[in-house]
Amino acid sequence: MKPLLCLLSTGALLGMTTVIAGLAIRAGWHPVAFLFWSALGGGLLLAIIAFMSGERPKASLALFRYALLSGLLSFALPNMLSFVAIPHVGAGFVALCLAFPPLLTYGLALPLGLDRFSAGAVVGMAFGFGGAVLLAASKPAAGGDGWMWTGVVLLVPFIIATGNIYRTVAWPEQASPRLLAPAMVLTAAMIIGLYATLAHVPFTPAIWDRSVMVLLMMQMAIIAGTYALYFVLQKLNGPVGLGQIGWIGAATGKLLAVACLGEVIHAILPPAFLLILVGIVLVSRRGK
Repeated sequence: MKPLLCLLSTGALLGMTTVIAGLAIRAGWHPVAFLFWSALGGGLLLAIIAFMSGERPKASLALFRYALLSGLLSFALPNMLSFVAIPHVGAGFVALCLAFPPLLTYGLALPLGLDRFSAGAVVGMAFGFGGAVLLAASKPAAGGDGWMWTGVVLLVPFIIATGNIYRTVAWPEQASPRLLAPAMVLTAAMIIGLYATLAHVPFTPAIWDRSVMVLLMMQMAIIAGTYALYFVLQKLNGPVGLGQIGWIGAATGKLLAVACLGEVIHAILPPAFLLILVGIVLVSRRGK
């Protein structure tokens, strides 16, 4: 039961990040600036938790390389693309795209020997992918440059799936999840901050008020919670099991986008969520 609860919690938190980002952008934050401060604050929270748990990192080339590449593939690049696209395609659609990495991760894991072929898992992935397609079909037609941004967002699942595989293959020997989580998130914050500086992104919102600070504090806490569980789940379930958080994140993010951002809900969503649920159950029960 622990892996399932971890899966549901991590996926739900992941889905919340896109909606909080959508609210923050409406409140006056630049997407990249909001992502930078959120990652920095969340990473520091994770570092404090690791330190209080007795973690004392030993500098090594393997740890530095792991933090750099996992920070780029699993956090900085997919989140920057997603956050910048939110004003163009909506937070709900960005959340929906989180449903695709599980299938891509399983497809990459099989030839690498990180997971074994399972008829039940393939059927489960087919159900999940079917639900993801229905979720994507619920998006209203984009106008103007919306299709370009739709294409940008659709690159994100491929990047996330690649990151899922890399983190498993390159996991530093004897490194704990409590250590790797802050290492990845803080390194990602540095990458995002460097890009923001070079691109002359304003690091502060247009207007300072209580709402922008509350949203930032919430996002910091959500990021810390997400990635504290993220590496634990990966250790328990491997890259394919971890990838299933995308289905939970897609469903949670879309529902919250409807509730908090006034985005449209379609009759197609209930059957989509049912397909996703069936897919999660089947893949979770596969032999590993």
